Amino acid sequence: MICVDLHLHSTFSDGSMTPRELVEHGKSRRVSVMSLTDHDTVEGLPSFMAACKGHKIAGVPGIELSAEYEGTLHILGYRLDMRRLFGPSPKAELLSALEDVRRGREARNEKMCDNLQDMGLEVSLEEVAMEAGGDVVGRPHMARVLVRKGYSRDMLEAFERYLGAGAPAYEERYRLPPERCIELIGEAGGLAVLAHPALTTEDEGVLRAILGRLREAGLWGMECVSPSSSPERVFQHMSIASEFSLFPTAGSDFHGENRPSVSMGVTVEEGLLPWTRLGVSL
Repeated sequence: MICVDLHLHSTFSDGSMTPRELVEHGKSRRVSVMSLTDHDTVEGLPSFMAACKGHKIAGVPGIELSAEYEGTLHILGYRLDMRRLFGPSPKAELLSALEDVRRGREARNEKMCDNLQDMGLEVSLEEVAMEAGGDVVGRPHMARVLVRKGYSRDMLEAFERYLGAGAPAYEERYRLPPERCIELIGEAGGLAVLAHPALTTEDEGVLRAILGRLREAGLWGMECVSPSSSPERVFQHMSIASEFSLFPTAGSDFHGENRPSVSMGVTVEEGLLPWTRLGVSL
């Protein structure tokens, strides 16, 4: 058995730990393989990969893209080519697409802060950005400001009352079509994986329809193993992945203190995941 985690978020998106702190935490929990998959940004990857090397942990450069869908549909990208992203002449189309996503997110953040102010809550975009302290400002940072100022007891209440889908301050944001997410990940040298399929749908028929569509677009894998999945759910997802010739992956969706119920690390059989294809040598 081996402890791995291919779904981690840092302060560069909506996690509470820096990339280096994530690796140090992983080391303390005896995680052997880690992937940083921040939302819609790759800016944390250089420090993450350097920390993995320093701690002798196998690091996989990754990302998580939010795709256009009526519910939740996220595409993970693994084994991104660091030279295409951070070389002397970066060439990945992914970088320009992420800039478009960033601008869309900024417009949404501004509108949501305006909505909060219209409700009489003194929350400015500037203090939300200071709360984030990283590359991607998002709703968790607004929630922390709401908690700090006493408008909410905790982050859960902040989302339920103000920030979640359907709540008064909520606004939709710009997302890329899932096929485009897969294309961009591939162009950046990576492998596209459907994240937490149970959050997308619990209907097996709907999941099969989604996978059929995305498999044609080049989907490579599906996240089948997570701490929140029952053995029955893991078996179901492994079977469906095999049916669609998709490779299984495993991750916790760890956010640190921003999602305290989730711990880092997933224990799997060493031969379960396609390590060579992920660029990992155990």
